[in-house]
Amino acid sequence: MEDKDHRIILRPATLADLPLVEYWDEQPHVIDSDPDDDWNWAVELDRFPDWREQLIAELDGRPIGFVQIIDPAREETHYWGDVPENLRAIDIWIGEAEDLGKGYGKAMIYLALDRCFADDAVTGVLVDPLASNVRAHRFYEREGFKFIEKRKFGGEDCFVYRIDR
Repeated sequence: MEDKDHRIILRPATLADLPLVEYWDEQPHVIDSDPDDDWNWAVELDRFPDWREQLIAELDGRPIGFVQIIDPAREETHYWGDVPENLRAIDIWIGEAEDLGKGYGKAMIYLALDRCFADDAVTGVLVDPLASNVRAHRFYEREGFKFIEKRKFGGEDCFVYRIDR
């Protein structure tokens, strides 16, 4: 799947991406969006459960970001709690600060939404930015996501947004 304006594709993340995602995970703008999360990359990049996709966004072959798509009703840690069937949840970030504000996130979210809604059963997609991440709130609202609720995830105050088919 490719975004025509930015030549961005999403490809499966693999163990070969471990140094890159660990590096991105230490960048201040990524930490600001997810300060307490331990992704356990060395393990998770080598696991391929049927309820999750971990993807690297590439611009003309250059890795620029990460996207995770999960089925929150089937995800094994029950992070989202009791949620209805036929939803997806997305985590997304740009790896390098100099790639922020260039429209890449918008392209990535549309590619991720296309992937989610390619399954006719999927009725909606959730995101959970930190309550303090006003930039992310504005981004998701501009892209058509609707605020659902304020909620604690892993001790962090988050805003839950949803976009429907």
